[in-house]
Amino acid sequence: MICNLCPRKCGAVRTADRGEGRCRMPEAPVVARAALHMWEEPPISGTKGSGTVFFSGCSLGCVFCQNEQISHRDFGKPITVGRLRAIFFELIDQGAHNINLVNPTHYAHVVRSALAEPLPVPVVWNSGGYDRVETLKALEGKVQIYLPDYKYRTGDYAGRYSDAPDYPEAAEAAILEMFRQTGPVRYEDGLLKQGVVIRHLLLPGKLAEAKRVMDWVAEHFEPGEVLFSLMSQYIPWGRAADYPEINRRVRPSEVRAAEAYMADLGLEGFAQGAEAAQAEYIPPFDLTGV
Repeated sequence: MICNLCPRKCGAVRTADRGEGRCRMPEAPVVARAALHMWEEPPISGTKGSGTVFFSGCSLGCVFCQNEQISHRDFGKPITVGRLRAIFFELIDQGAHNINLVNPTHYAHVVRSALAEPLPVPVVWNSGGYDRVETLKALEGKVQIYLPDYKYRTGDYAGRYSDAPDYPEAAEAAILEMFRQTGPVRYEDGLLKQGVVIRHLLLPGKLAEAKRVMDWVAEHFEPGEVLFSLMSQYIPWGRAADYPEINRRVRPSEVRAAEAYMADLGLEGFAQGAEAAQAEYIPPFDLTGV
């Protein structure tokens, strides 16, 4: 295939076993882990867990990536579309409340094929927010819950830390398309069944950027239409040591200030405390369930 799935539109050749694009991934899916996960937002993890499928490779280049082993170093196992769909049902048999596709952007074509027939539980598109509107439109009706990051409102930060200066424009357009597809959030028995949950990872020294992100959300959605998830689990992983200004954990005072701003704006959703910055919240990438 000639790939233009993500906003980079690099036109890379991706064959069954080789990829020349920014994501470095072949046309066939590569998966690093498939298991129940309890550490998503409460109405997604529920009491039994979210059926997470972690795809390898990534079209972003975040210097602080906590999943660097699979996103940047490409650990994972190649599988078929048939095997991917079988994994979905294995997770459902284990009690998964939903099927949670982690970092799926560069595998949108695979996801679409694997979901040719609907699943009995909601499908979660858990992306970095760097999605093309055209790619998302091809998924309409197949994804019930969108769980995008909204990492940056400032192109300079997006370029420096994720090598994607166009990230803000791409993410904002993607989030609006996601909401167009799902409409307002909808629950059943305390579990999220439909809607958009916008995540933002608070970076050290970037409280003003977090406020700009929250401002955009408040400006574009009525209270309760979407959920906002303020994450404070930042640990300077990956190449963060090369960037002194983010080579530390987030201070509790920064977390409190961000939480207060979220409350002042009336954003409904979730806020992690500073204690969430623990390595044990990152699952082992060991091909479990693959």
